Amino acid sequence: MQASTTRIGLISDTHGLLRPQAIEALRGSELILHAGDVGKPEILAALRELAPVIAVRGNVDTADWARTLPETAVAEAGKVLLYVLHDVHALDLNPAAAGFHVVVSGHSHQPGKSERDGVLYINPGAPARAGFNCP
Repeated sequence: MQASTTRIGLISDTHGLLRPQAIEALRGSELILHAGDVGKPEILAALRELAPVIAVRGNVDTADWARTLPETAVAEAGKVLLYVLHDVHALDLNPAAAGFHVVVSGHSHQPGKSERDGVLYINPGAPARAGFNCP
C-alpha cells in the first residue's frame, strides 16, 4: 500500500501583494500555509480560491481584520505535524519534544531550509518584494 502525499503550498510575507507567479507556484496545492505578514485580507481570499488556508499573524498584521489570525497554528498532513509561526526566534517550545516534524516561519524574507533534532525548518522567503538583501 502506497502512502498518500499531500501537496502543501508555503508562503509568507506577502505584505498585501500577491504576484501572479506566487499564485501559479501555489496552484495544485491541497493546503496552503501562510507564515504571517499577510498585509491585506484579500490575500487570504485569493489563496482560498486555490486551496484551504492556514495563516498566522505577522508583525505587520495589525489591522482589525488580522486580529482573528492566531500567532501560531498547527497543520497536519497525514502523519506529519507542522507548526506555523511568523518569526522562528519567537518559538517558545521544543518542536521535536512536542512531536512536530516541520516548523514553517517567515519574517526574515530569506528563503531557507535546515534540519535540527530531526525537525525540518522552512522559511519560504518573501514573494512580494525584494528587501533584507533577498531576491
